[in-house]
Amino acid sequence: MRRLASNQWMESKPKSVDEYIEAAPKGIQVKLREVRAAIREAAPLARESISYGMAYYDFEGRLAWFGYHSGHVGLYLRPPVVEEHREDLKSYVTTRSAVHLSLAEKTPVRLIKKLVRARMRINESEKRK
Repeated sequence: MRRLASNQWMESKPKSVDEYIEAAPKGIQVKLREVRAAIREAAPLARESISYGMAYYDFEGRLAWFGYHSGHVGLYLRPPVVEEHREDLKSYVTTRSAVHLSLAEKTPVRLIKKLVRARMRINESEKRK
């Protein structure tokens, strides 16, 4: 069994992002779909899969993950994206590589796209080296 958010358990690991979202509590599914749509719009060529038990996107390397928790949806981007956008993220709980998107607030679609595009540019420049 795999632990989901707040005392929920899933019999098997999701094999797709669709399965991951469907396994989430009903009240969180809308937020997950909005985050997914923002990532897919910003990175339409990114490959979507499951990694570390979360939704994962690859574009010229590791691009982004998202996962749900009891009070938020985590958007995970490799450094230095969060630090470089500190001013845009001042009203969010953040870590070195994560942004906590509150379940109680509107999904910041424009901000998600901006962060994903920033990571895409980094991945592309690293690929050219």
